[in-house]
Parts: sequence; structure tokens; C-alpha cells
Amino acid sequence: MNRRPTLLAALTLTAAAALTLSACGSDDSSKGKDNDKIAGADTGDKASPSPSPSASAAGGRPEIRLPSDVTYEFEWTKTGDAQKDAALNDAEQRIRAVDMAIAKQDPLDKAYRFYSEGTAAAESQKYIQEFVDHDARTTGLTRYYNESLTIKEDGTAALVYCEDQSKAFNKFLKTGKTDVTPVTKDSYVVYAGTLRKNDNGVWVTERLISQRGSAKCQP
Repeated sequence: MNRRPTLLAALTLTAAAALTLSACGSDDSSKGKDNDKIAGADTGDKASPSPSPSASAAGGRPEIRLPSDVTYEFEWTKTGDAQKDAALNDAEQRIRAVDMAIAKQDPLDKAYRFYSEGTAAAESQKYIQEFVDHDARTTGLTRYYNESLTIKEDGTAALVYCEDQSKAFNKFLKTGKTDVTPVTKDSYVVYAGTLRKNDNGVWVTERLISQRGSAKCQP
């Protein structure tokens, strides 16, 4: 069982493809992600998340509520450019919304679909369904960093960023157990996505590819 958007990307791999619950550094296909920091994993309730500090209801945006043991460090820098900062904010909310859908065990949750369309939405649905099939969710701390955002002439945005999964894991809901696996180079993932501003003023992610073990993201 894989962890996190494991887009083991062919160049044309889109959205969250290969979003498999994957074990970085484990040969057991039923295992999840990497190393420490999960003190006191609770008994994973499927649908009783506590409020996330990034709840975002402004402008009709869905409120994002996550279990208290699902945390993030977004090291994305404010650019001072209104368009770019809005795109980065909506990309962040999409990430949180996917984890919320996993916590709720709902592959059709409205929040992540608010922030994604096309292949990104379709592949995220498959990714969430894998957690549902394994009766699992995410837990721990995930860090996002080394972002680069460009607004293109056609109005779309190209976003590249790194994800550090070394302190994020799979948690199995029936047992309440967290699978803690070793940190390897594959704990660090690079993503490249395409976003478009829709008619509601939301920067939706349309396509997303990723690669584990990228030199760009290594500590």
C-alpha cells in the first residue's frame, strides 16, 4: 500500500496518477510512508476531524477540517503578486482538501473537486479510493518547499514544488496503528502541475505529475 501522491511519472503521467498508497523504503505492499514523528497516534475515526488552522470559507471556498494529527509546513513564499499568491493559496488548499477526503473516506468529497478538474480530479479520486479500500488515512507532518510558479501567456500557471514525506505516514483505521517506515531518498517528491483560473476565480489544478527521489528536493 502506497503513501501520498506517488506519481512515479512517465513524462505524460497526469494528475495524481500513480497516486498509490506507497511505502517508501518498505517491501511490504501493505505498508505506508516514512520515518518518525507520530507520537500518540489516535484511533483513526473516519469522520470526526478537528478544525484545520487553514479553514478557508472565503469566497465560497469549502472549509477544510482535518484530524489534529494531520499537519503541514508550507514554506511557500508570498510573492507580492496577487495572481501568483492566489494560485499558491488554492494549490495549498487542494492538498489539504485531498487529505480531508481521505480522512472522511469519501472519494467524491466536494472540497478537493472544488480545487481540481480534469485528470487531476479524476486521479485524485482514484488515490483517495485506495485509502478507502485499505481502510486507512494519512497522519503526521508533511512539508512543502522549493516552489516555483510562472503565469503563462495563456493565463495558466505552471507550479513546481517539493514534498517532504519523511514525517508523514499511513494510519490504519480499524487498528489505529500507524505504519512508520524508514526515510530514504524516495521520501522526497517533486511535483509539476498546471493550474487554470476558472470562472469563479479559483485556481484549479488540471494536471499534475511527480517523481520520487528528485535531486531538487533532497535535504
